[in-house]
Amino acid sequence: MQKLLQDKCLGTNIRRLRKAAGLTQPQLVAKIQVAGGTIGDVTTLAKIEAGVRNIRVSDLMALQSIFACDYSEFFRGL
Repeated sequence: MQKLLQDKCLGTNIRRLRKAAGLTQPQLVAKIQVAGGTIGDVTTLAKIEAGVRNIRVSDLMALQSIFACDYSEFFRGL
């Protein structure tokens, strides 16, 4: 149960950062692909944001670059 809660919080933080940046899911997917990430469609991003799919380190690195934030922002509340 603890792992599920952590995954959900990580996804919630990604959604929060996306919305704060004023990006839609399709816009963020496009930016992730340009940044070298592996998330290739909105469905995958939606599953990550919902906490039902794990995120790869390469995608987390792409998101950190896109949002220009500290990695701690992804783990807020964990």
